[in-house]
Amino acid sequence: MEYHKSVLLNESIDGLHIRPNGVYVDMTYGGGGHSKLILDKLGPEGRLYAFDQDESALQNRIDDDRLMLIHQNFEHACDYLLAIGIQEVDGVLADLGVSSFQLNNDASGFSYRPEIDLDMRMDKSMTTSAKDVLNSYSEEMLQQIFQRYGEVRNAKTLAQKIVELRQTQKFQKSNDLNEVLRSIQFGTFESYAAPIYQALRIEVNQELPALERMLETSSKHIKVGGRMSIITFHSLEDRAVKNFMKYGEFNDEPTTDIFGKRPVWTWKLYNKKPIGPTEEELKINPRSRSAKLRVMERVG
Repeated sequence: MEYHKSVLLNESIDGLHIRPNGVYVDMTYGGGGHSKLILDKLGPEGRLYAFDQDESALQNRIDDDRLMLIHQNFEHACDYLLAIGIQEVDGVLADLGVSSFQLNNDASGFSYRPEIDLDMRMDKSMTTSAKDVLNSYSEEMLQQIFQRYGEVRNAKTLAQKIVELRQTQKFQKSNDLNEVLRSIQFGTFESYAAPIYQALRIEVNQELPALERMLETSSKHIKVGGRMSIITFHSLEDRAVKNFMKYGEFNDEPTTDIFGKRPVWTWKLYNKKPIGPTEEELKINPRSRSAKLRVMERVG
């Protein structure tokens, strides 16, 4: 299955500094590209645990006894590892991008192409879909979602229009939402619609809270000298990763005590500035243009 071109593949795996007999976690298995390169660098005693909440990713399983692939949201990965007796790991990788397969698969509902079901659940066992958000959230909640997750300039007007339209018809397909967007859009339809669909996807899948929990829990189980390698694709998740890697928290400014001192943070940045795709990668995979790689290493 043509699933996804792995972004910043070599850079992200190099950042992990693979130990041949180490234990590693791929939090976002997807098409298996990053996992395959990790396995290539592991010896016979090495182990890789990979997670993905999208059931379709399980079809891409690599036939390798050193790999365990688990259908689970990465925010619960450490709970799962602890349950099977894995206390410490040597490194964690996460590629936070939505896969090409998901974007192109109409059943996912991530696209603003016509006649697509407004679903957007990465894990189909989740109860809330995008149509549920549009049909049941209050005007204030909708405005907050579009402002926070999409940075939409006319979020209030958009929320009002959605609430107004759903009085006479329910949102079911992308056409229903697109009708509203076209009536109030700025610039091109594509540039206006993209962040709105992104905002809905983030809300449906609770992506930012899940990311924060994954970062907090996994960092506690990485050995001294181990690393965390994270690829982000939009400013909201990149800000969370950047702040966490710098301070161990998600605020733009770190917390200090009454003496103005910050809590001890036992990690250091491997790369002070994020690593982006090369010109060669951009030619091969234009979707990589917004990718940023950040790596940190545990020092104490």
